[in-house]
Amino acid sequence: MFVVLLDQPLISSDSMLALAEMARMNPSQPAAADLQGKPGAPAYIPRRLWLEIMALEGDRGAAAVLARHGATRLAMIGAGKDVDSPEDWRRISGELAEQP
Repeated sequence: MFVVLLDQPLISSDSMLALAEMARMNPSQPAAADLQGKPGAPAYIPRRLWLEIMALEGDRGAAAVLARHGATRLAMIGAGKDVDSPEDWRRISGELAEQP
């Protein structure tokens, strides 16, 4: 299962392809974006972790589960920039406009 958040528009297709390749090479190993030394979204979650992820409650992401199971972390440009406010959207849409 891949978890991809829609509020991270600066993540490149190359980064997503790299994540998919990591999952393809080792489908039993979780893999995730490296967010300041911690695993985060986007992420690949192998089937063996689905029940543990689905048991999470409240507004909690899967970072702790991914870390506990030694997720391989991948540098993904743009993963640390998400849209949570109108100000974020203005900033990020400006960055998107600058991309070729």
